[in-house]
Amino acid sequence: RVRVTESGGGSVQAGGSLRLSCAASGYTYCMGWFRQAPGKGREAVAKMTTVSGATYYSDSVKGRFTMSQNGAAHTVYLQMNNLTPEDTEMYYCAADNPGSCSSDGYHTWGQGTQVTVSS
Repeated sequence: RVRVTESGGGSVQAGGSLRLSCAASGYTYCMGWFRQAPGKGREAVAKMTTVSGATYYSDSVKGRFTMSQNGAAHTVYLQMNNLTPEDTEMYYCAADNPGSCSSDGYHTWGQGTQVTVSS
């Protein structure tokens, strides 16, 4: 099973941008980004079928967030634009989904990186 490591979180003002990175230790067919606020459930943000580059976004981030990859480096990115305070959460990278990459059935998780958006 691969391991994944996130980086790139931080603090930004509303309307600003951040880019998260997730490096996998090897090839994985599916990768995704999820987020979770204290006391709330984990929410899917974006997912990708790495062999095709097909991406799947939640309605809450569609048009603002973009997931991309550097396949040779087994790395995916999450470009987050027009951030709002509601985007303030811990963001997790995920890999290893035995089902469809667009589903939430991911098995491998990173430690998370905090994103904080101030108004």
